[in-house]
Amino acid sequence: MQRVSSTSKLSKTERLARASAYCVLGVALVICQLMLDLKSLAAQADGAGESGRAPELTLDAQFRTRSEHWTDFGFGSGPERDDTFVLGRIMLGAELRLGPHFRSYVQARSSFLTDRDLPGGKRALDADHLDLQNAFVDLVIALEKSFTVTVRTGRQELLFGRQRLVSPLDWANTRRTFDGARAILSTGEWKVHAFFVRPVLVEKSEFNSSDDNTDFFGVHASHPVPARGFEYDLYWLALDRASVSFNETTGHERRHTFGFRLNGKVRDTGWDYDGEVAYQIGDVSDADISAFMIGTVLGHTFSGTAMTPRLHAGFDAGSGDDARGGDVGTFNQLFPLGHAYLGWIDVIGRQNVVAINSGIRVEPLARLTITLTGHRFWRASDEDALYNAGGGVVRRPEPDGSKAVGSELDFLARYKFHPTLTGLLGYSRFFADQFIEETGEDEDPQFFYLSLEWKPRKVKLFGD
Repeated sequence: MQRVSSTSKLSKTERLARASAYCVLGVALVICQLMLDLKSLAAQADGAGESGRAPELTLDAQFRTRSEHWTDFGFGSGPERDDTFVLGRIMLGAELRLGPHFRSYVQARSSFLTDRDLPGGKRALDADHLDLQNAFVDLVIALEKSFTVTVRTGRQELLFGRQRLVSPLDWANTRRTFDGARAILSTGEWKVHAFFVRPVLVEKSEFNSSDDNTDFFGVHASHPVPARGFEYDLYWLALDRASVSFNETTGHERRHTFGFRLNGKVRDTGWDYDGEVAYQIGDVSDADISAFMIGTVLGHTFSGTAMTPRLHAGFDAGSGDDARGGDVGTFNQLFPLGHAYLGWIDVIGRQNVVAINSGIRVEPLARLTITLTGHRFWRASDEDALYNAGGGVVRRPEPDGSKAVGSELDFLARYKFHPTLTGLLGYSRFFADQFIEETGEDEDPQFFYLSLEWKPRKVKLFGD
């Protein structure tokens, strides 16, 4: 993950960039308000033209702000371990459709952050004053009535399955995106994505560009079976990176991930399930890769009782390396949504980890959902490091070190003030165990956050 240094005194350029970001924010809020009153204009524009053939232009927007408070960040290491700061993000999009075979979408984004004094300072994903999140063109080719191919080229987000390995990472202030091309095949119940992309690097004060040293390509196929109440995914994901390091093995990485996922509900029982397995092969320089991951969730919803409680239990694992140097056994988590499965503090990633979790979700009010989840973590191999949700090394292995990493408790309350306005309140605490105590500072990090997201209704300026 790229990092941007933080200083107590902003330079003239930084002050100007921040002022620009706030100006963009103010203008965007006005635009969002005006969008809500444009229905009359849309109705006038829709009066002409044959249905389904007139061009269509639709606008969308999102504004999100989140306050974070940390104590004992990084287990209490570093001169600054406690801090409070505010993040904000605004996104404005425009979709143009010209008949059934052409679609284009452009989305601008501005992300900003007040001073962050924690170790690492202002990170690359925290602030990006004005850039393109999406900018792509779709060409739709209908080969038969039930067989279409959509060719998408340009800047675009990727999201596959339950986002364990490929996600736009909405939690980040700057969502993940890619430059490249994708073909989407739809036939019957099948949907197949074949893609070749490069991840976009976030540069706070410059226009973002893709990483020329990283190629990401593959095929992801999904097939729902409504009659049986389940869906399954099959995928092959390939990653080619010019320079990497895994447990002292360094070099050019060529890694292939083959995976399968099954999810669904058992009808009339309240039970739901989701399971995913993946295996990786390839090489880092002259060293062979052999790694795997497992992710499972089993839940039960008591729909006939007060507050509609849902109990769940999960198991997650990502393989680790057996020895420093040589062949690589560390799983590469690719481009994941980590904290949805491994804790909101993001200390733990899907590499060299064994984790269990259980929790409960209730709905005490019509618009309020409360979730409480407990996690327990171990290292899969005592010869490999502890990795965080971004793939960075949290603690390096110690000879004969313990595998016990710790536990985490996550509390999350989500309230829907309005169909367009959602609030989020959360608290998490990590309880350090023996491995953390053996390798450095071992204070228990605590994380409190309060978020508000407004997504105004989409407005169609003209078209049916």
